[in-house]
Amino acid sequence: MKNNEQDSLRQAVRDRYGATARAATAGEGADCCAPSFAGGCCAPVPIQSTLLGYSEAETAAVPEGANLGLGCGNPQAIAALKPGETVLDLGSGAGFDCFLASRQVGETGRVIGVDMTPEMLTKARNNAEAHAEAVGHRNVEFRLGEIENLPLADGSVDVIISNCVINLSPEKARVFAEAFRVLKPGGRLAISDIVATAELPDDLRSDLSLFTGCMAGAARIEVLEQMLKGAGFDQVSVSPKDESRDFIRDWAPGTPVTDYLVSASIEAIKPG
Repeated sequence: MKNNEQDSLRQAVRDRYGATARAATAGEGADCCAPSFAGGCCAPVPIQSTLLGYSEAETAAVPEGANLGLGCGNPQAIAALKPGETVLDLGSGAGFDCFLASRQVGETGRVIGVDMTPEMLTKARNNAEAHAEAVGHRNVEFRLGEIENLPLADGSVDVIISNCVINLSPEKARVFAEAFRVLKPGGRLAISDIVATAELPDDLRSDLSLFTGCMAGAARIEVLEQMLKGAGFDQVSVSPKDESRDFIRDWAPGTPVTDYLVSASIEAIKPG
């Protein structure tokens, strides 16, 4: 893929989720910026978070407006976060997973969210003020940046989490290389994302609305495994969740996307 094509895809994603952030701030809920070829929304419709593995207590513990319902799983469930750890969230959006991680790592820990959409960053930073008041300390920060070029130092984080974001990158191998770079030795990757169980047909793969909707950009499971190992990771595991097809079907009604796509838990370790 040429650089100008990659830039066009990133801009389409930035536009899509910028519109989502603006709509949520205005109290309009998730927007539908353009019809997809299926006649549905151009991005996943909001999902009740309990269907993704979050408890009702977790969804109630974050500031209002932090949870936009745009994930495809719960990376917290596999991250095994500990007090004092430094956590990085790739594509942090309005901050939902960051604020949950903040409570787990505690006052001695640190959480950094990176997102390339200015509108999401503004929303997350506003939510961070409410979160700090609720927990009594400040251990969350948000940085503007692309996940292919992380604004962090080498070996600076213990855990990387992400929720339905890496599928949106046109340079996934570079994302994993950057993740490896910023993790400390022994650091771990805990990701929920959309993966492909079979090669998508050209008409689905080339639909821009399905790309910005977290579907057309999904990589095959074996390709992801190769990318992670190529970046240097050990103990690579990609675990599909068949039940996720129930909500993926709603993202592009009338299309056969669930014949090819599923949500998965992705885990890996940087050798110590």
